[in-house]
Amino acid sequence: MLQDIVFLQCAGLRPVVVHGGGPEITAMLGKAGKKTQFVSGLRVTDAESVGIAEMALVGKINTDLVARLNVLGGRAVGLNGKDAGLIRAKKHLADVYENGEVNLVDIAMSQCRKINTELLEVLLDNDFIPVIAPTGVGANGETYNINADSVAGEIAGALKAEKLLVLTDVKGIYADYRDEASFISTLSFEKAQELIIRGNIDGGMIPKVKACITALSGGAKKTHIIDGRAEHTILMEIFSDEGGGDRSK
Repeated sequence: MLQDIVFLQCAGLRPVVVHGGGPEITAMLGKAGKKTQFVSGLRVTDAESVGIAEMALVGKINTDLVARLNVLGGRAVGLNGKDAGLIRAKKHLADVYENGEVNLVDIAMSQCRKINTELLEVLLDNDFIPVIAPTGVGANGETYNINADSVAGEIAGALKAEKLLVLTDVKGIYADYRDEASFISTLSFEKAQELIIRGNIDGGMIPKVKACITALSGGAKKTHIIDGRAEHTILMEIFSDEGGGDRSK
């Protein structure tokens, strides 16, 4: 997967990487004696958990990814939301769908308010690969933990990206997750919202689908949810006509 990213840069494309770290954060929270709770696929994060998440995302995962990309010949630079105000954030109330109704729930997380595209453009113009940890900074300098898919959608929209590729550990979206024949290759805004309300799209897939909607609404050209377990899935999606995942339009 990392080789694909370096190849894209060598081929003249301008990749931007946004990573998460769910399993690592959960493990570190467990060591600290804190239980993990999710609402609509989003982690509930209190003040102590934010600090732990920042250590996992910025201190460990981001630096590891940057080092591995550079070993492969890339020119990666690690970033987080505090760097030059890259990701300005505000408190986020999660919209939870129950019985066809929407309820707002305080999950002590945040959402993007503004992306500093100037910083990213400077790096991209000089052939660097920005590798971004999904933490944001509040008005008073406080750290916010943000869902990585949400950050990716916001950044893709702000940069007017040609493509947003959202990697997951399943093939994609199904109208019925128990039936592989119900795989959905192309999804409209309206159909995506309908499937979320009906519960066909749930858990961690909800923020991924919403990230695609955010990216397209912001100006990105195309979005794809692809199976990150498949070999060279990034290259297949970009350079083949068929691709390998769900496409939003």
